[in-house]
Amino acid sequence: MKKLFLVILAAVAVISTSFSVFAMGGVPKQSTSAHADVATISKGSQVIAYYFHGTMRCPTCHKLEQYSKEAIESNFKDALDSGKLKFREVNIDDKGNEHYGSDYQLYTKSLILSLVKDGKEAKWVNLDKIWEYVGNKQRFIDYVKNAVSDLLKEAK
Repeated sequence: MKKLFLVILAAVAVISTSFSVFAMGGVPKQSTSAHADVATISKGSQVIAYYFHGTMRCPTCHKLEQYSKEAIESNFKDALDSGKLKFREVNIDDKGNEHYGSDYQLYTKSLILSLVKDGKEAKWVNLDKIWEYVGNKQRFIDYVKNAVSDLLKEAK
């Protein structure tokens, strides 16, 4: 019983440390300028889908990114080709990306949709149900597809 308690205690410590490091921006590495997309849109509007993750990634975290990317690439080819929609994968542990944790109130791996109008972020949405739907690929893809579609309508 004592060994089981120690194993559980160690697991909780590792998990809480991982979430703390993630929420605080983690260990800086190299820069990824995802917010540069916002600054380059001076006229018109665009939707940017950001998948945020840390350096340490589990199989579910990889699946979240894979499903997000698949939902966007398979349903919005025209919007991607025209530049109306962009998909960006961002490691918030990389140097220069720490601010995303507070910008988007991130506490774990997340898919954020950002509506940018005339060079300014007008609105953003955290698709927080991706964790709930990751066990059902079709439901996940439908959820992302509907959210992206709704924001693209606002981008017109």
